Amino acid sequence: MAEIIVVTSGKGGVGKTTTSASLACGLARRGHKVAIIDFDVGLRNLDLIMGCERRVVYDFVNVVNGESSLKQSLIKDKRFENLFVLAASQTRDKDALTLEGVERVLNELAADGFDYIICDSPAGIEKGAYLSMYFADQALVVVNPEVSSVRDSDRILGLLASKTRHAEKGERIKEHLLLTRYSPKRVESGEMLSITDVEEILGLKAIGVIPESSDVLNASNKGEPVILDTESDAAQAYDDAVARLLGDTRPMRFISPEKKGFFSKMFGG
Repeated sequence: MAEIIVVTSGKGGVGKTTTSASLACGLARRGHKVAIIDFDVGLRNLDLIMGCERRVVYDFVNVVNGESSLKQSLIKDKRFENLFVLAASQTRDKDALTLEGVERVLNELAADGFDYIICDSPAGIEKGAYLSMYFADQALVVVNPEVSSVRDSDRILGLLASKTRHAEKGERIKEHLLLTRYSPKRVESGEMLSITDVEEILGLKAIGVIPESSDVLNASNKGEPVILDTESDAAQAYDDAVARLLGDTRPMRFISPEKKGFFSKMFGG
C-alpha cells in the first residue's frame, strides 16, 4: 500500500517544493518507487526544480478531468528509474481539482505499485492545500525559524488534526517538523528562533534541520534537487531527514555555530 506524504506549511517561500523534490529523490535513491505531485495549480514550480519543465505535455488537472491518462502524464525522472513527476497546470485555477479526481489519481498510483506518493502542497489553507493533505498518511510541516512562519504552521497543524480523512475516522496522521534556512549564528545572537523554541511552540519534534545555504538556490536554478549535491551541508541534512523518516537514528548536524580556530580568533577571521 502506498504511503501518502504531504509536504506543507502555512507560509509561502519556506522551501516546501525544494523539500518535496529532495524527499522524493532521497526515497528513490534508497530503492523505493516514488511519485511526486505538484498541487500548486496555476503556479507550477516542481517541474523546474526537478529539471523536467520542457517535458511536461499533460498535467495533474488533465488527469483529473480525464483529458489524459496517468501514464501519459507522469514524467519519468532521468536520474532515477523509480521516480516520476506529475506537474501542476499553469493555465487553470485552484477549482480545477476535485476531491473525487484526486482520490482516483492517488488510488491509481497505489495500484501501480508506488511505495510513496509525495504531495507538494501550495502555501496556506485554500482548496489546493486542503486537497493535498486530505488523503495523507504523514505530513512534513516545513517551517522557517521565525515567528510568522511558526504561527502560520500552527494553523496548518490544526487542519491536519481536523480536516483529513484520518481525522474523520478519529485518527491522527504522523506529523513531522522540518526546519529550513536555519542559521546557528543568528540563533546564538537572538535573531532567530532555536530548534527547541519551534519544537515547544508547535509541539512537534524536528525530523530534520536544513542549514541556510546558497547551495539550495544554486541547485534549484540548475533544475537539480539539492539533496543530489552530496558535498553540500544542505544535501546531507536532507539525506539525514529522509533516513529519520524511514526510522533510522541519526545525530542532528549543522545546528551549532562553527568554532573559530586559533588564527581566526587572532586575526578576526
